[in-house]
Amino acid sequence: MSEPATTPAEAILSGRTSLGIELGSTRIKACLIADDDPTQVLAVGSHDWENEFVDRVWTYSLDAVWTGLQQAYAALVTDAETRHGVRPDTFGALGISAMMHGYLAFDAEGSLLVPFRTWRNTSTGPASAELTELFGLNIPLRWSIAHLHQAVLDAEPHVPQIHSITTLAGYVHERLTGRHVIGIGDASGMFPIDSSTLDYDAELVARYDALSASASPASASGSDASAPTLARPLADLLPEVLVAGQPAGELTAEGAALLDPTGTLRPGIPLCPPEGDAGTGMVATASVAPRTGNVSAGTSIFAMIVLERPLAEVHHELDLVTTPAGDPVAMVHCNNGASELAAWAGLFTRFAQASRSASGSATGSATGAATGAADSDAVFDILFREALEGEADAGGLLAYNHLSGEPIAGLDEGRPLVVRTPDSRLTLGNFMRAQLYGVFGTLALGMRVLHGEGVAIDSMFAHGGMFRTAGVAQRFLAGALDAPVSVAATASEGGPWGIAVLAAFASATRGGAAQVGGSEAGTTQAAATLDLGTYLRERVFADAPFDTTAPDPADVAGFATYLERYRAGLAVERAAVESL
Repeated sequence: MSEPATTPAEAILSGRTSLGIELGSTRIKACLIADDDPTQVLAVGSHDWENEFVDRVWTYSLDAVWTGLQQAYAALVTDAETRHGVRPDTFGALGISAMMHGYLAFDAEGSLLVPFRTWRNTSTGPASAELTELFGLNIPLRWSIAHLHQAVLDAEPHVPQIHSITTLAGYVHERLTGRHVIGIGDASGMFPIDSSTLDYDAELVARYDALSASASPASASGSDASAPTLARPLADLLPEVLVAGQPAGELTAEGAALLDPTGTLRPGIPLCPPEGDAGTGMVATASVAPRTGNVSAGTSIFAMIVLERPLAEVHHELDLVTTPAGDPVAMVHCNNGASELAAWAGLFTRFAQASRSASGSATGSATGAATGAADSDAVFDILFREALEGEADAGGLLAYNHLSGEPIAGLDEGRPLVVRTPDSRLTLGNFMRAQLYGVFGTLALGMRVLHGEGVAIDSMFAHGGMFRTAGVAQRFLAGALDAPVSVAATASEGGPWGIAVLAAFASATRGGAAQVGGSEAGTTQAAATLDLGTYLRERVFADAPFDTTAPDPADVAGFATYLERYRAGLAVERAAVESL
């Protein structure tokens, strides 16, 4: 690699940087890092957005995608100027990541055929069941192939026009580079991967093509025999699979203008393969080796465990996906994460603002919304620490965070609930502990299935904004999993930093050699032998501090009691879905 830049400004001006952008469920975040020190975050930018529920489909408009990307990028450029006095016009590498799964289908002219169907949709039950039986693997409701096959089963009129399908990260990458490609981790949420060939499982692709050719949509939908079918083989529809470090195209002039309408950003920047948020979470927590795992907590929550061996049975609670390098991973994915917790924190934030205003405080109505962000952070901190005062089993309270359907819990739709019995202890501490336990409830159900398979975990890492308050969510997660949980200083940056690191890794491999040692002299490895695990271990996380929390026996026992009630109370959730 090149010699380290002496200042951040020099690194930015010389393009010795890597930019990562991740489209999450509620925020689009950009993160700029220095190539000579990937742990050094030089600038960040973000844009808030929300999915829409239109015609009973969870979706985002493509206009919202580009508006959000442009605003997040502009905020990053402004942050770079504020911090370092310079505005970037190029980067050493660029990477795009986004929410995995879902369904983006395009015709031969590149026009979107139906609104983007996100991972949150649970309308693919018949397709999921048929494909699971056909493949002998669990095909979750949210996977792209389940959405595609459901469209075939439902004889949707757009089916014969489908020329390509992709994920959100794959779509953005294609618009920026002109290449219909995808990182293997993201691809593994579209269709099963063969880790020996680092590509879609050829046998299963052939099985699907045979099914598609022989199946009559009329038999599943009740429509006439002329119901539409796919016009192309599956392999022609799916994006090309790439692994971490492989070149994935360069930023075109059109792509540069899409990202930066001011015209300042120069084309020609190399891009790494686009990845899903699960893959970037693994990178951000250095958990890409067998017997390592991580938990990512945001709008959804999921755990990724890198496997030593295949699972013995098919479990609907577990997905089989891959790391960005293609190694097999068991994934416990829950559609509902911290959104309901954030809603309650917002309620308490408003109460704090109203109370201050009513008392005539100078920081009340005079500052109002201007201090909203600071108030929110302070309220989160207070509420989380109050949860530490709650009883180990949350005092008999239950909190269900199901805003949408939750397949692991057997729910097609969600109804957020707080449930208690007359003899439960309703205190703020118990309420907040129940809310935090509720974030981990469905995840714990899936992790217990993995434990039953005898899967061993040496280390578990966590990342996401809810881990910013030290010692609270991390402690409760350790109790829920009955395993030590580690959090790095970059935990709240999460996926955007992870995709920036993958972009830097692509630069290292593209350069033909990379310094991966801890000393100044380091160790030089040829690109052919530099693997992602080595890069993360020796170049990125060699000196990175991790805060590790061991499970508290009282928390383990308390959460086990909570989870037993939680499992029984799912009947209340189902009744709420049926009644409300």
